[in-house]
Amino acid sequence: MDKCAIITGGGRGIGAATARLAAKSGYHVCINYASDTASAEMVAEACRREGVQAIAIKADIATSDAVEEMFERCTSSLGSPDLLVNNAGVVGSATPLEHLDDSVLHRTFAVNVFGSVYCARSAVRHMSTANGGRGGVIINISSIAATTGSPGEYVHYAASKGAIETFTIGLAKEVGSLGIRVNCVQSGTADTDIHRTEGNPQRPAMIAKLAPLGRVASTQDIAEAALWLASDKASYASGSILRIGGGL
Repeated sequence: MDKCAIITGGGRGIGAATARLAAKSGYHVCINYASDTASAEMVAEACRREGVQAIAIKADIATSDAVEEMFERCTSSLGSPDLLVNNAGVVGSATPLEHLDDSVLHRTFAVNVFGSVYCARSAVRHMSTANGGRGGVIINISSIAATTGSPGEYVHYAASKGAIETFTIGLAKEVGSLGIRVNCVQSGTADTDIHRTEGNPQRPAMIAKLAPLGRVASTQDIAEAALWLASDKASYASGSILRIGGGL
């Protein structure tokens, strides 16, 4: 049976690694991205080299209509999704709360929380056995900031990821009887360019000094966790939050 995966924020970083690993695992892959068309198309081509179909779709997941359109385009091109990885996210500026700008706060929650909920809602509509679907898996990508709180830098981001973990638990209970498993990977700081683009390039090196394992996560570390949770090897895991944090 052909399988289809939608990976949000799939053009770079953890999303790109997850898309490539999904392709190696036999999924046709829909790569969602916000702006970097060239990177997304490169990931799609890497997926195709694994012998599967892959498409890249530009969509702002913070807009519900864009999410609905993305799912419809994916379904018409690759088939109904069996896996959704809610990876797309923004960190927002590193700042103490008292200096947090409203626009940063709104965008952080619009993408990280609203976007993940919009995508999960569409996925449930397609996957639900009550709607004639064949079931599926939703994997939400959280952050260790949800546990540490990230004081003085990213409490707004940490709060958004805390919401995602609570959402994971509740949704898993809601849709388990509909053939859908919902899990979460709580990612430690990873070796991506997100902190550089958000104006805090020194943060990964700082975290590497603090982590008991002495390094930050690779994108592959997080992708492997996500695909394990999506696999039949984790068939009894639902509502789980799997920390991949290097011991932090």
